[in-house]
Amino acid sequence: MVNATTTSGPVLPPEVRAVYPWTGVRLPVDGGTMHVLDEGPRDAPVLLALHGNPTWSFYWRRLVAHAAGRFRVVVPDHIGCGLSDKPQGWGYRLADHVDNVLAVVDHLGLSDVTLVVHDWGGAIGMGAATKRPDLARRFVVTNTGAWRSLRIPPSIATCKIPVFGPLAVRGLNGFARIATVRATAKGLDPVAKAGLLAPYDSWAHRIATLRFVEDIPLHAAHPSYAELSRIDDSLHTQAGKPMMIAWGDDDFCFTPAFRAEWQRRFPDAVVHAWKDVGHYVMEDAPDRFLAAFDAFVARTGGPVG
Repeated sequence: MVNATTTSGPVLPPEVRAVYPWTGVRLPVDGGTMHVLDEGPRDAPVLLALHGNPTWSFYWRRLVAHAAGRFRVVVPDHIGCGLSDKPQGWGYRLADHVDNVLAVVDHLGLSDVTLVVHDWGGAIGMGAATKRPDLARRFVVTNTGAWRSLRIPPSIATCKIPVFGPLAVRGLNGFARIATVRATAKGLDPVAKAGLLAPYDSWAHRIATLRFVEDIPLHAAHPSYAELSRIDDSLHTQAGKPMMIAWGDDDFCFTPAFRAEWQRRFPDAVVHAWKDVGHYVMEDAPDRFLAAFDAFVARTGGPVG
């Protein structure tokens, strides 16, 4: 639970609000209150989209606008991210984030979910799906992982170094700022850059950006290694469900090797691999992603727009 100050994000600038017009709801979870977009008819099939680090629900804005007419689209900001509370003394462990997603599922009564994941959303989302094996109906996986791995870019590994990591990530906002350049193959327009950076405007508001990096479990003694191992060892329980893999192959972090591992574990998945797209697939190729999403949903018995 929280043992220090909890703080929410700032008011969004008007140009960001213009492309992210939703208010969302606030739900109580471990660590404080979580900001959750909940758009579309309440009796429609559920689409649950999970972001990673250092993004927030803004990353999925085009998916929300595109799908909310035929899905109930639910997009949380993980604790510490976006417009959710940013507790300074919370644990920020993988298992905590998994349990918070399940708390959202329970608060909103979600079931038969189409689960869409990116970056840390992959481990968190598959953690939730493997804890509740009947939760997800289908998966859309994009530039993420959900298993034990020693692959970590040197630039990210340096952010785990004591003293240097907090100064670079929380002091200079280096992780989020560099991501606006390195995570995209085509560059971001000014509004997208402003939106991605808006919630991370102070040392206190950047706590999760650092904690996510520190929580990458590279060895068995790490506090999150056991949870990641559980997820890794349980992925096979979801193997019979439809999956679409939509991958930016020009990704310095989740390289094509990660895509190949998803394909090995889910050999029946529909695969889209785009060589000219980086880590931020929804910024580099939103139209391609949404067209592929529509075709996949229609093919697997989902609602057609």
